[in-house]
Amino acid sequence: MSTLWSPIKLGKLELKHRLALAPMTRSRAKPDGTPGDDAAEYYAQRASLGLLIAEGTQPNDDGQGYTTTPGIYTDAHVAGWKKVTDAIHKAGGHLFIQIMHAGRVAHPDNTPHHRQPVAPSAIAPKGQMFTPTGMQDYPLPRALTTAEVKQTVKDFAYAAKRAIEAGADGVEIHGANGYLVHQFLSPETNTRTDEYGGSDENRARFAIEVAKAMIAEVGADRVGIRLSPVNGHASVPEKIEEVASTYRYLAQELAKLDLVYLHLLHTGQDALISDIRKAWKNVLLVNRPGAAPENLAKDIITGLADMVPVGQMGLANPDLVARLRRAAPLNKADPSSFFSPGAKGYIDYPFLSSQAA
Repeated sequence: MSTLWSPIKLGKLELKHRLALAPMTRSRAKPDGTPGDDAAEYYAQRASLGLLIAEGTQPNDDGQGYTTTPGIYTDAHVAGWKKVTDAIHKAGGHLFIQIMHAGRVAHPDNTPHHRQPVAPSAIAPKGQMFTPTGMQDYPLPRALTTAEVKQTVKDFAYAAKRAIEAGADGVEIHGANGYLVHQFLSPETNTRTDEYGGSDENRARFAIEVAKAMIAEVGADRVGIRLSPVNGHASVPEKIEEVASTYRYLAQELAKLDLVYLHLLHTGQDALISDIRKAWKNVLLVNRPGAAPENLAKDIITGLADMVPVGQMGLANPDLVARLRRAAPLNKADPSSFFSPGAKGYIDYPFLSSQAA
């Protein structure tokens, strides 16, 4: 029986345990999308987690949704990420960069070109988002043309290529949390009538084409994907009866591509997650937001998951592995500093050794 501390092979990587760092937006990049000056230290501090999945990183200008998020499609971006990957590897960790196109979850004031956001269909999210001038309503996005969808697939593949050039061990497709790939999957946000809308096969087509294009560029052992079935984040109100068949189909088709891992956000859909587990033979990561430390191993012991990504727990505890092994107290995350600039709440969380001193 596998445990949290059992070693595991992930593609060509030999990992010492089953924990991983989940991708978390930190909004510390420079205005041009180059990782910020403290990014290398932030990730290297958490290298003992083994597999680090970096924050959402845009594959093109239109992919940016929030302020000061990183990109991976220019020479400056590659040079900035190279500093991060070098620091992580020196500390004994491995990095997958999450490629995230925000789609309609964007605002012109947050992007370098100030253009209207793009999406599968011209349907605006509900609510507001942060901009440099304060909270503003989400604008109506422009529906991508079929030709633009195909170009976006190429942009994802190019971003994967640049990520590997920057020294990353792999890339994760962000197909979750209401962003562009997820927007194609849901009938609530995708009302297209071309080959990318309508049936399960058509709504899953974009995700599958992105995966195939990235695999062709960097290899299946370097490509993972994150999905969040029936997760209403960013105003994608999926209904289980509308999308269960879509996710079952998608999991089966992605499994044929031999992706190195599938990363699921578990939002309580036990039957669907169980069906996906049966269809998926490679490494499965299952993230349960808010899981207590004593429950982290549960899904591994039952066989539902092969690895467990941690979010805020890893954010606040750079030495989380040591703390869990010793049953030591954990630092609490400070939400007020999740997205604020500077070192506070980023690279200043204490280690056990410094607290003892």
